[in-house]
Order: sequence, then structure tokens, then C-alpha cells
Amino acid sequence: MPTPPPRRPDDLVQLLTRAERLAARRLQAVLEEEGCSLDAWRVLAVLSDGEGHHMTAIAEAAFLPPPTLTKLVDQLVDQNLLHRRVDPFDRRRVLAHLTPRGREYWQRVEQAVRTGRPTLGDGDDELLRSLLDRLAATLAESAHV
Repeated sequence: MPTPPPRRPDDLVQLLTRAERLAARRLQAVLEEEGCSLDAWRVLAVLSDGEGHHMTAIAEAAFLPPPTLTKLVDQLVDQNLLHRRVDPFDRRRVLAHLTPRGREYWQRVEQAVRTGRPTLGDGDDELLRSLLDRLAATLAESAHV
């Protein structure tokens, strides 16, 4: 039996990249059936908590540059999925919220995503989520050193 080649130091990055791209491709296929883009899904996910969020927080959470987010939010407003309100605590800021139609749309899209999501089984999904969360926290912490 041949021995596997030695692992390279960048194997983790390669595995993470491959898994992310495969997951994104699968997610995009499900979202396309619902008429939703991956970026719009991320924005809707942020706003699905029912709280208003300012554009900077949405951009960070959705991994979008501010100009791209502004264009996307404009489209979602035009579709009556989002609305903007002035932040009552800081009138210089605008908060985005889901509209009732946006909440219904989010629920339908998220149900399709959950249905289409593969599972690892035997508690591995939760283990993977925990490990990825720890990895992200460690990387974020070491970036601030």
C-alpha cells in the first residue's frame, strides 16, 4: 500500500478554500431556485434577527465593500424586501430592516437552504461549527496583536 504524500503546511488553507467554494456553489444553486443571490442572502441573514442594522455592520457581516452593499440594498428596497430608517439614537446613521414581505421571503429562502444543506451526521456538524468558530476567533485575535 503506497504511503500518502507528506502534508504541506498550507493543506489547511487548501482544504478550507475547497470546502468554502464547494459549499458556496451548492448554496448558490439553492438560492438561484429562489431568485436570491449569495450576497442578498447574507444581507437578509443579518437583518433576519428583527433588529435594524447600520450599513457598516451589514457590510462587515456580509463580507461586502460598502459601495457594493449600497447598490444591493437599493435593489432590495426596490423589491420591497428592505426599508431604511433613520437611527433614532444617531440621526446621521441609517438602519436597514426587513419589510414584512422581506421576512416572508427570508423564511422561504432559509427553509430551502436548510433543506438543501448536507449534514455530516453524528454530531460532526456541531463539532465542525465549533472548530471553525475557534479557528476564526484565533485568527482574528492574532491579527490584532
